[in-house]
Amino acid sequence: MYFLVQANIYLDPDHYKVFDALDELGIAYEVVNIKPTDTEIAMKANRKDVFVYGSVTMARLAKQYKDWFPGSFYGGNHLYEVYARHYGSHLLNDEIKIGKLTDDLVWQKGEKKFIKPYKEAKIFTGKVFEKEEWEDFIIEALAHPKLSITKDSEIQISKPKTTIKEARVWIVGGQIIDAGYYKFNGDFAFEASVAAEGMAFAKEMISLFNLEEAFVMDICLTSDGWKIVEINCINSSGFYTNTDVKSIIKALNLYFSNR
Repeated sequence: MYFLVQANIYLDPDHYKVFDALDELGIAYEVVNIKPTDTEIAMKANRKDVFVYGSVTMARLAKQYKDWFPGSFYGGNHLYEVYARHYGSHLLNDEIKIGKLTDDLVWQKGEKKFIKPYKEAKIFTGKVFEKEEWEDFIIEALAHPKLSITKDSEIQISKPKTTIKEARVWIVGGQIIDAGYYKFNGDFAFEASVAAEGMAFAKEMISLFNLEEAFVMDICLTSDGWKIVEINCINSSGFYTNTDVKSIIKALNLYFSNR
Protein backbone atom coordinates (compact mmCIF):
# COMPACT_ATOMS: atom_id res chain seq x y z
CA MET A 1 0.00 0.00 0.00
CA TYR A 2 1.09 3.55 -0.75
CA PHE A 3 0.87 6.22 1.97
CA LEU A 4 0.18 9.79 0.97
CA VAL A 5 1.19 11.97 3.91
CA GLN A 6 0.73 15.67 4.45
CA ALA A 7 3.87 17.51 5.48
CA ASN A 8 2.69 20.89 6.68
CA ILE A 9 0.81 20.00 9.87
CA TYR A 10 1.93 22.49 12.49
CA LEU A 11 -0.35 21.76 15.44
CA ASP A 12 0.69 18.14 15.98
CA PRO A 13 4.17 17.94 17.56
CA ASP A 14 4.25 14.15 17.13
CA HIS A 15 3.37 14.17 13.43
CA TYR A 16 6.96 13.34 12.46
CA LYS A 17 6.47 9.84 13.92
CA VAL A 18 4.51 8.77 10.85
CA PHE A 19 7.60 9.33 8.68
CA ASP A 20 9.83 7.46 11.13
CA ALA A 21 7.41 4.51 11.15
CA LEU A 22 7.11 4.36 7.36
CA ASP A 23 10.90 4.48 6.97
CA GLU A 24 11.48 1.76 9.58
CA LEU A 25 8.85 -0.50 8.01
CA GLY A 26 10.10 0.12 4.47
CA ILE A 27 6.66 1.23 3.26
CA ALA A 28 6.46 3.45 0.16
CA TYR A 29 5.08 6.92 0.71
CA GLU A 30 4.87 10.38 -0.77
CA VAL A 31 4.81 13.73 1.00
CA VAL A 32 2.44 16.50 -0.08
CA ASN A 33 1.54 19.99 1.09
CA ILE A 34 -2.12 20.89 1.45
CA LYS A 35 -3.49 24.42 1.79
CA PRO A 36 -6.97 25.15 3.22
CA THR A 37 -7.97 26.58 -0.16
CA ASP A 38 -6.88 23.54 -2.21
CA THR A 39 -9.51 21.71 -4.23
CA GLU A 40 -7.47 18.65 -5.20
CA ILE A 41 -4.45 16.60 -4.14
CA ALA A 42 -1.43 16.57 -6.43
CA MET A 43 0.07 13.07 -6.17
CA LYS A 44 3.07 12.22 -8.34
CA ALA A 45 2.85 8.43 -8.17
CA ASN A 46 0.44 6.53 -10.40
CA ARG A 47 -1.09 4.41 -7.63
CA LYS A 48 -4.60 3.41 -6.62
CA ASP A 49 -3.73 1.51 -3.42
CA VAL A 50 -3.51 4.77 -1.48
CA PHE A 51 -4.06 5.63 2.19
CA VAL A 52 -4.00 9.33 3.06
CA TYR A 53 -2.90 10.82 6.36
CA GLY A 54 -2.86 14.47 7.30
CA SER A 55 -5.31 17.25 8.07
CA VAL A 56 -9.09 17.18 7.96
CA THR A 57 -8.82 19.16 4.72
CA MET A 58 -6.70 16.41 3.16
CA ALA A 59 -9.06 13.68 4.36
CA ARG A 60 -12.00 15.57 2.89
CA LEU A 61 -10.30 16.22 -0.46
CA ALA A 62 -9.29 12.57 -0.78
CA LYS A 63 -12.92 11.46 -0.79
CA GLN A 64 -13.28 12.71 -4.36
CA TYR A 65 -10.78 10.07 -5.60
CA LYS A 66 -13.17 7.14 -5.77
CA ASP A 67 -10.58 4.76 -7.23
CA TRP A 68 -8.19 5.13 -4.27
CA PHE A 69 -8.37 2.25 -1.82
CA PRO A 70 -8.74 2.60 1.06
CA GLY A 71 -8.22 6.32 0.41
CA SER A 72 -10.06 8.30 3.07
CA PHE A 73 -12.83 7.41 5.53
CA TYR A 74 -13.86 11.04 6.03
CA GLY A 75 -17.56 11.67 6.75
CA GLY A 76 -20.17 8.95 6.50
CA ASN A 77 -20.44 6.96 9.72
CA HIS A 78 -18.17 9.44 11.51
CA LEU A 79 -21.04 11.91 11.78
CA TYR A 80 -22.60 12.11 15.23
CA GLU A 81 -26.10 11.73 13.84
CA VAL A 82 -25.08 8.32 12.44
CA TYR A 83 -23.07 6.73 15.23
CA ALA A 84 -25.29 8.14 18.01
CA ARG A 85 -28.04 5.81 16.80
CA HIS A 86 -25.82 2.85 17.63
CA TYR A 87 -23.93 4.00 20.74
CA GLY A 88 -26.77 5.93 22.39
CA SER A 89 -26.30 6.36 26.13
CA HIS A 90 -22.75 5.02 25.88
CA LEU A 91 -21.76 8.46 24.55
CA LEU A 92 -20.45 11.05 26.98
CA ASN A 93 -22.64 13.63 25.25
CA ASP A 94 -25.71 11.72 24.13
CA GLU A 95 -27.83 14.84 23.75
CA ILE A 96 -26.39 17.52 21.50
CA LYS A 97 -27.58 20.32 19.29
CA ILE A 98 -26.04 21.07 15.91
CA GLY A 99 -25.92 24.60 14.56
CA LYS A 100 -23.75 27.19 12.88
CA LEU A 101 -20.96 29.25 14.41
CA THR A 102 -22.93 32.50 14.40
CA ASP A 103 -26.30 31.10 15.51
CA ASP A 104 -27.85 32.94 18.44
CA LEU A 105 -27.54 30.61 21.42
CA VAL A 106 -29.81 30.84 24.45
CA TRP A 107 -27.78 31.19 27.65
CA GLN A 108 -29.10 30.95 31.18
CA LYS A 109 -27.44 33.04 33.88
CA GLY A 110 -24.06 31.51 34.75
CA GLU A 111 -24.54 28.71 32.21
CA LYS A 112 -21.64 26.94 30.54
CA LYS A 113 -21.76 25.01 27.27
CA PHE A 114 -19.37 22.52 25.72
CA ILE A 115 -18.92 23.59 22.09
CA LYS A 116 -16.82 21.88 19.42
CA PRO A 117 -16.69 21.70 15.61
CA TYR A 118 -19.16 19.29 14.05
CA LYS A 119 -17.73 18.11 10.71
CA GLU A 120 -14.44 20.02 10.39
CA ALA A 121 -13.04 18.58 13.60
CA LYS A 122 -9.83 20.60 13.76
CA ILE A 123 -10.91 24.13 12.85
CA PHE A 124 -10.85 24.87 16.57
CA THR A 125 -10.44 22.99 19.84
CA GLY A 126 -13.66 22.06 21.59
CA LYS A 127 -13.97 23.31 25.17
CA VAL A 128 -16.34 24.65 27.81
CA PHE A 129 -17.43 28.23 27.14
CA GLU A 130 -19.34 30.87 29.03
CA LYS A 131 -21.48 33.31 27.04
CA GLU A 132 -19.04 36.24 26.78
CA GLU A 133 -16.09 33.93 26.16
CA TRP A 134 -17.93 32.24 23.27
CA GLU A 135 -18.98 35.52 21.71
CA ASP A 136 -15.41 36.85 21.93
CA PHE A 137 -14.12 33.62 20.42
CA ILE A 138 -16.40 33.98 17.39
CA ILE A 139 -15.14 37.51 16.69
CA GLU A 140 -11.48 36.49 17.04
CA ALA A 141 -11.87 33.26 15.04
CA LEU A 142 -13.54 34.95 12.07
CA ALA A 143 -10.83 37.60 12.01
CA HIS A 144 -7.94 35.10 12.27
CA PRO A 145 -6.24 34.78 8.84
CA LYS A 146 -4.88 31.26 9.44
CA LEU A 147 -8.09 29.64 10.68
CA SER A 148 -10.47 28.14 8.13
CA ILE A 149 -13.54 29.11 10.14
CA THR A 150 -16.53 30.82 8.53
CA LYS A 151 -19.83 32.08 9.89
CA ASP A 152 -21.43 28.92 8.45
CA SER A 153 -19.01 26.48 10.10
CA GLU A 154 -21.05 23.80 11.86
CA ILE A 155 -20.76 23.32 15.62
CA GLN A 156 -22.22 20.93 18.16
CA ILE A 157 -23.34 22.07 21.59
CA SER A 158 -23.89 20.00 24.72
CA LYS A 159 -23.84 20.24 28.49
CA PRO A 160 -20.35 20.07 30.05
CA LYS A 161 -19.51 16.68 31.55
CA THR A 162 -16.76 15.78 34.00
CA THR A 163 -14.28 13.07 33.04
CA ILE A 164 -11.72 11.33 35.24
CA LYS A 165 -9.35 10.16 32.49
CA GLU A 166 -9.46 9.96 28.70
CA ALA A 167 -7.80 7.62 26.20
CA ARG A 168 -7.44 7.31 22.42
CA VAL A 169 -8.10 3.90 20.87
CA TRP A 170 -6.93 3.03 17.32
CA ILE A 171 -9.01 0.36 15.56
CA VAL A 172 -8.23 -1.50 12.32
CA GLY A 173 -10.29 -4.37 10.98
CA GLY A 174 -12.40 -4.49 14.13
CA GLN A 175 -9.32 -4.98 16.32
CA ILE A 176 -7.74 -2.57 18.81
CA ILE A 177 -4.22 -1.88 17.61
CA ASP A 178 -3.17 0.72 20.17
CA ALA A 179 -4.64 2.57 23.13
CA GLY A 180 -3.18 5.22 25.40
CA TYR A 181 -4.27 7.89 27.85
CA TYR A 182 -4.01 11.51 26.80
CA LYS A 183 -5.68 13.25 29.74
CA PHE A 184 -6.06 12.85 33.51
CA ASN A 185 -8.25 15.21 35.48
CA GLY A 186 -8.02 16.21 39.12
CA ASP A 187 -5.62 14.25 41.30
CA PHE A 188 -6.22 10.89 39.63
CA ALA A 189 -3.01 8.85 39.60
CA PHE A 190 -1.20 8.37 36.30
CA GLU A 191 -1.49 4.96 34.61
CA ALA A 192 0.84 3.82 31.84
CA SER A 193 -1.70 1.49 30.21
CA VAL A 194 -5.41 1.88 29.67
CA ALA A 195 -7.36 0.03 32.37
CA ALA A 196 -8.75 -3.40 31.50
CA GLU A 197 -12.28 -2.06 32.06
CA GLY A 198 -11.66 0.69 29.51
CA MET A 199 -10.34 -1.77 26.95
CA ALA A 200 -13.31 -4.08 27.53
CA PHE A 201 -15.65 -1.12 27.05
CA ALA A 202 -13.99 -0.18 23.74
CA LYS A 203 -14.29 -3.78 22.49
CA GLU A 204 -17.96 -3.85 23.46
CA MET A 205 -18.56 -0.63 21.52
CA ILE A 206 -16.82 -2.07 18.45
CA SER A 207 -19.11 -5.10 18.65
CA LEU A 208 -22.14 -2.79 18.86
CA PHE A 209 -21.08 -0.80 15.80
CA ASN A 210 -17.80 -1.35 13.97
CA LEU A 211 -18.02 2.12 12.47
CA GLU A 212 -15.40 1.75 9.72
CA GLU A 213 -12.68 -0.64 8.66
CA ALA A 214 -10.30 1.75 10.39
CA PHE A 215 -11.21 4.51 12.84
CA VAL A 216 -10.29 6.13 16.14
CA MET A 217 -12.41 6.14 19.29
CA ASP A 218 -11.74 8.43 22.25
CA ILE A 219 -13.09 7.00 25.50
CA CYS A 220 -13.26 8.29 29.05
CA LEU A 221 -14.00 7.20 32.60
CA THR A 222 -16.77 9.11 34.38
CA SER A 223 -18.65 8.72 37.65
CA ASP A 224 -21.18 6.75 35.57
CA GLY A 225 -18.59 4.40 34.10
CA TRP A 226 -16.83 4.40 30.74
CA LYS A 227 -18.20 6.50 27.89
CA ILE A 228 -17.28 7.42 24.31
CA VAL A 229 -15.98 10.98 24.07
CA GLU A 230 -16.07 11.07 20.28
CA ILE A 231 -15.27 9.17 17.10
CA ASN A 232 -12.44 10.42 14.88
CA CYS A 233 -11.43 9.82 11.29
CA ILE A 234 -8.21 7.79 11.28
CA ASN A 235 -6.93 9.74 8.26
CA SER A 236 -6.66 12.91 10.33
CA SER A 237 -6.36 11.78 13.96
CA GLY A 238 -3.32 13.11 15.77
CA PHE A 239 -0.75 11.11 17.69
CA TYR A 240 0.11 11.53 21.34
CA THR A 241 3.49 11.04 22.99
CA ASN A 242 2.58 7.48 24.02
CA THR A 243 1.02 6.43 20.69
CA ASP A 244 2.60 3.34 19.11
CA VAL A 245 2.62 4.83 15.61
CA LYS A 246 4.68 2.01 14.12
CA SER A 247 2.12 -0.62 15.17
CA ILE A 248 -0.72 1.44 13.72
CA ILE A 249 1.01 1.97 10.36
CA LYS A 250 1.98 -1.71 10.21
CA ALA A 251 -1.60 -2.80 10.93
CA LEU A 252 -3.04 -0.47 8.29
CA ASN A 253 -0.56 -1.68 5.69
CA LEU A 254 -1.13 -5.38 6.40
CA TYR A 255 -4.92 -5.14 6.59
CA PHE A 256 -5.51 -3.14 3.43
CA SER A 257 -2.72 -4.70 1.38
CA ASN A 258 -4.46 -8.05 1.77
CA ARG A 259 -7.89 -6.79 0.69
